[in-house]
Amino acid sequence: MLTLQTPAEFADHLGTILGPTGWRTITQDEITAFASLTGDDHWIHLDETRAASELPDGRTIAHGLYILSLIPKLQRQLFKVERRGEGLFYGYDRVRFIAPVPVGSRIRLRQTVTSAEPHKLGTKIGLRSEIDVEETVKTVIAADGILLISDG
Repeated sequence: MLTLQTPAEFADHLGTILGPTGWRTITQDEITAFASLTGDDHWIHLDETRAASELPDGRTIAHGLYILSLIPKLQRQLFKVERRGEGLFYGYDRVRFIAPVPVGSRIRLRQTVTSAEPHKLGTKIGLRSEIDVEETVKTVIAADGILLISDG
């Protein structure tokens, strides 16, 4: 884990690859709960019987947006800023859903520090996130995100 004293110290780590995190299993209960919250109830996520006969791997697949939404939780294993104020997720410049994540898969996160710029509210930090699936050791999601963390 990278421990920084202030958000501005990300500038000293440009190009640094953080991680990977530990593996995390994606369950059908999580996929079903996400479908319920978002209304995205497409059968490929929920119908295990149909998936068994119609999907290439025979398993339901997680919503790409669900896997993407796990980045903030997973990145807590990658870095910590000791002296900081509030943090904002500023958004994504680019997101790619490269391959499906079948139920029961284990995922992990790696992040690369791509930028760290002074901002009137603190430091704007660019992080390239890549989520891998264990069984294929393949990147399934790539996302260029931006955090804004005040100096506190």
